[in-house]
Parts: sequence; structure tokens; C-alpha cells
Amino acid sequence: MPNKRIGSLANESSPDFRVRFSGGYVLALLGNRPMAAKWTKDSWREKPILQVPDYTDQGKLDAAETTLRGYPPLVFAGEARNLKAQLAKVAAGEAFLLQGGDCAESFAEFNANNIRDSFKVMLQMAVVLTFAAACPVVKVGRMAGQFAKPRSAPTETIGGMELPIYRGDIINGIEFDEAARTPDPDRMIRAYNQAASSLNLLRAFARGGYADLHQVHQWNLDFVADSPQSALYEELSDRIGETLGFMEACGLTGDVVPQLRETDFYTSHESLLLWYEEALTREDSLTGDWYDCSAHMLWIGDRTRQLDGAHVEFLRGVHNPIGVKCGPTSDPDELLRLLDILNPANEPGRMTLIARMGAGNVEKHLPPLIRAIEREGRVVVWSSDPMHGNTIKSESGYKTRPFDLILKEVREFFAVHRAEGTYAGGVHFEMTGQDVTECLGGAQAISDESLSQRYHTACDPRLNASQALELAYLVAESVKSGRWTQNGKRTVAAE
Repeated sequence: MPNKRIGSLANESSPDFRVRFSGGYVLALLGNRPMAAKWTKDSWREKPILQVPDYTDQGKLDAAETTLRGYPPLVFAGEARNLKAQLAKVAAGEAFLLQGGDCAESFAEFNANNIRDSFKVMLQMAVVLTFAAACPVVKVGRMAGQFAKPRSAPTETIGGMELPIYRGDIINGIEFDEAARTPDPDRMIRAYNQAASSLNLLRAFARGGYADLHQVHQWNLDFVADSPQSALYEELSDRIGETLGFMEACGLTGDVVPQLRETDFYTSHESLLLWYEEALTREDSLTGDWYDCSAHMLWIGDRTRQLDGAHVEFLRGVHNPIGVKCGPTSDPDELLRLLDILNPANEPGRMTLIARMGAGNVEKHLPPLIRAIEREGRVVVWSSDPMHGNTIKSESGYKTRPFDLILKEVREFFAVHRAEGTYAGGVHFEMTGQDVTECLGGAQAISDESLSQRYHTACDPRLNASQALELAYLVAESVKSGRWTQNGKRTVAAE
């Protein structure tokens, strides 16, 4: 008899009862849903693990973990639950997810102005999406924890010298010498302190009046002022100002409607360095559930989503919202088994599937995943990461991403969802509020020759504020045309 996905476990004596082993999990009758061994916050240590450093000083690593376990949580379980509730609305087609921020946060560029400017860009993009698409926007930053990066090779060789690859400031230094490249557990302590300071500032910006819609004109960055997007944004700001004036005349002020003067802003990062993640995992005193309190949302990368791997094992037990990167190698059946492990109760808001296929590959690789999810009735948020599949090496030797390819992948993502009758619920960008020249093209027409002018990234190229705002307007039109709006039914508007 073929395996069927059913909602309850049959009696062990039933002829339909089947048990088999897959990826280290016992699978039985639950449609191959895992009856996993008991989870603990350190059970990942018994699993195979990829994309982590080789720490040579165990005593130093133990001391760093002990220190982190004694520190306060960076975020709180209630905040993570609030984000999950908002993502459940995204999954239902009632809101839109905007996730963005740095490729990899650095110690060297840590300052209040950079945090403020990146926050500004997120606010601007959210305003554009909210107003143009008439859609609530859930704002999640790749901030206050996005320090580690997966790499394609464990080492690199320059001038005949081979050293460990740079994996992000939380692990080692970018300078090419043995001392800097040796993984140092104490960097986790510095990363925690920087994340705590960043969160303190972000919370102040989100709740202390900086995010007040009356300040919408002040969010524009100086170097964006002369761009075409600036004129569009100023026009939109004027319309928002007129709307706010009318609302105030009707008695609807920020004192009555707090959403006018403050906003919810959440943090996220890739759950990669599991010693750090475990040390910041706490049991919620209200529910008894475990939460990774290093961020509100964590995601698993395309290189670490093995069913029997340590990263999946760790995240299956924490109750944060979870993202999974889905690339061209993602298999529909394997994706379903991954959801069985990470979200066996099919809880709305728990899972976000982040497609990163590369321009030209979306129509081939995304539909089979969508159809499998729909067929099995899984509740997920579908989001597009148009950055990681469109990285190239320019003629001048710089690692870059062409804006037209980024835009092409976003459009393909929305087109596939329209064709499948499903909701394209979010976007995931690597971006910065700094005036960088790292991605080719856009209205600024950044050329190969100009990449060297302000190429500051430690890892992957990022959209600057002007490019990010330009993309927000283009995404807003797609969101508006693809909303589910008719009587709460899953209908897709014609473009």
C-alpha cells in the first residue's frame, strides 16, 4: 500500500502501520511525518553539521558559551509570537512581508548613522508598499545578528598561502593573515554586544516617534534626493500628509491610532553558528516553549537544509518563525519532509519559504514546489530572494548583481504565483542605507567602471537606498495586482 499523508497515527497492530527510517528520523503513517526523538537545545550536537568553523581552543569556546548563556535575551518570546501572528496574515493573503538588510553586518561599520539609514530605507519601502498596494506590511530586518555567512569553500589561497575562508565577523576577521582568519569564539561576545546596541536603537526608532508617519518627508536620504525615486516618494509623502490632515480633522490622531506614530519592526538572521544560537535559547516562562532569543525570526540557508543535519535539528525545537531558502536544487518531496520536521502541526505563520532561483530559472523550478505545497494543504508564506541567484563577477573583477536581473526574478516570481493562483507574499533583499556602488544598473545607472567608487561590502553586493526604493515601487505594482481580495476567497486579480 502506498504511503498516505494522514492526520492521525493508526494503531500499531493495524495492517496499514508502517515504520521506516529516513534522515535519522522515525517516520510512521503520518504521511512520512517525523516522530523525532526528543528535542533539546543541544541535540543538534549529535547531528552532522556544515558551514561552521573549526574552533581549535575548546576551553575558549566553552567559556564564550557560558558567558552568553548568562546574558539577557536579545528578543522576547512574546515578540516572536506577535511576528508569527502577523506572518499568518501574510500567508492568508492579508499582508505582505518586507525582509531586508545587510549581507553580513560588520564590526568596523557599526555606528548609529548606518543603523538609522538602513531603518529609514525599510520605512520608505514599507510606506510605498502600504500606500500603493493598500496592503499592511510586516517589516523584518536582516539586522542585529546577521554576522555569519555560508561560503562555497572552507579555505582560500592568495599568493600561495592557504587560510580559512572569511565567514563573517562573528567568526573571524576579513584581513588575510593567520591571526585574523583563525576562528575566535570571543567574537560571539562582541557580536552579542553589537546586536544588543542595535536592537536598543531600533526599538527607540520604531516606538519613540521616528517612525511617525508625519515624519515621512524626513526619511529621504540626502544622496537619494536627486533620483527619480525621490520625486515619486515626495509626491507620495504629500498625499500621505493630506490624508493625515483629514484624519486629524476627524479626530483620528496618533494618540487615538498608535499605528500612525509607531511601528512594529522585527529582526532576523540566518541560523548558522549554532553555538551562539543555543547559548541564547531560552524557555518561555509563560508557555514553557523554547525560543531562540537571538532574533525574532531565523532562517535555514540553501546549503544547510539537510533533513538529518544539525541546523534543521536545532530549529525544529524552537518556536520562532522559521524561513527556509529554496533554490534550483530543492526537491518538492524533500521540501514536504522538511516541513514535516519543522512544522508538523502546520501552524500558520511558522514557515516562510524564500525562493532564490536566479532570473530565468523561476518558471522551471518554482511551480513544482508551489504545487506540492498546495496539494498537501501546507500553510506557508512565499517570499522572493532575487539577490543570491543573480550574483556575477564583473569584467573589472568585482562581485556584483545586475539590477535588471534582480527585477526580472521578482517579476517572474509574481508571474508564477499569478499563474498558479497562489499568493506571492514577500520579498527578501540585501540592502543598505549607505551610498554604495555594489549592484549594477538601476536608475542611477551604476556601471562596471563605477563599482570601485564605493564598494564597501565584506561579502555580497547590496542594493543602495535609491535602488531599493526603485524596486519597492516596482514590487508595489505587482503586489497590488496579485492580492486576494474578493470576499476572503483565494482569487488573483488580473494585472
